[in-house]
Amino acid sequence: MGRTLLRAVLVMGWIPTLALMTGAKWMTGTLAFVQGPTAVKVTRLYTGPDGKTKVEEYEIPLKAQGRGTELSQTVAVKSLQFRRTNKDYDLDWHPAPNRQYVVTLSGESEIELEGGRKLRLGPGHILLAEDTTGQGHISRAIGLGDRVSLFIPLADGAVAPR
Repeated sequence: MGRTLLRAVLVMGWIPTLALMTGAKWMTGTLAFVQGPTAVKVTRLYTGPDGKTKVEEYEIPLKAQGRGTELSQTVAVKSLQFRRTNKDYDLDWHPAPNRQYVVTLSGESEIELEGGRKLRLGPGHILLAEDTTGQGHISRAIGLGDRVSLFIPLADGAVAPR
């Protein structure tokens, strides 16, 4: 009786695991334990010909360096600034002050574009703000906690990897 019960418990433990793995394959087409490399994605804001902020998302190309490392081309930057915003953070329409990366380390914020489209920026999100002219965008805090981010202005003439 004891062995039968032990076998049943072991088998029942595998059933949810198999269901999870099969479900992941069914939903994504890839087994959960065979995921490929994580893409480095950037959300780019830029000013369109109509003076309104547009958005696109792209992946940064990386080149293998050996020993488990991949690197992008270098990007010339001017400085690095740490920023913390709280739940009161709410900026009405504004263009970006300069071409800059904004990397969210913790917390969340939201960018709103004309027409009401909203982009949520959470931990790990990389934003390239290049909408330095025109109407710009709205920025606001969401969630209850503070948001910590890095502001990294690009050097004049810097080329962002694409």
